[in-house]
Amino acid sequence: MSQEFVIEAFPRGDQGRGASRRLRREERKIPAIVYGGDKEAVSISIWHNELKKALENEAFFSHVLTIELDGKKESVILKDLQRHPYKPLLTHADFLRVDKDHEIHVNVPLHFLNEDSAPAIKLQGGVANHQINEVEVICLPQNLPEFIEVDMTTVEMDQVVHLSDLKLPKGVKVAALLQGEDHDLPVVAIHKPRGAKADDAEDAAEGEEGEDKE
Repeated sequence: MSQEFVIEAFPRGDQGRGASRRLRREERKIPAIVYGGDKEAVSISIWHNELKKALENEAFFSHVLTIELDGKKESVILKDLQRHPYKPLLTHADFLRVDKDHEIHVNVPLHFLNEDSAPAIKLQGGVANHQINEVEVICLPQNLPEFIEVDMTTVEMDQVVHLSDLKLPKGVKVAALLQGEDHDLPVVAIHKPRGAKADDAEDAAEGEEGEDKE
């Protein structure tokens, strides 16, 4: 995790919908909460536009973040984010405190590498079918990966890559796999498009007919 995200936060005393609306309208901030660990939950406010800009970076969602409040810093992860139903506005954020000695559950994005150059796609006309684009992992904060790579180079036609096939960094576990083999979900596969499959079947049938005539 090479990047560092620091969020400037401010104490928030007023509660309720009216106070939250005033906060967003007059101060250009949004209400948020920091909770977890052995401390009480703390209501805070943060700059709306700064958070919105940070969210443009995919890494923000899978990083240990730093909340700076009254000169003190706390390590957190973003656990929930609420948005306006139709306006491009954020309305609330939840941050969970993390401890270096306690494992955390975080959704991490999958990065599919070498997709265009994979032989099953480039040479055989296959198409990648992505089932999931992120995976929930369990690890200590210092082991949290920014993303997990899926190399498509060796994926063959009609092969299905499952969660158990992912190459994980040291100290990282996939949450679903801890629930048993039934939760070993498909991640990605390469198949020929439906039209191409039909053409192949037709060609094969015509070939068989030609052999019969001979």
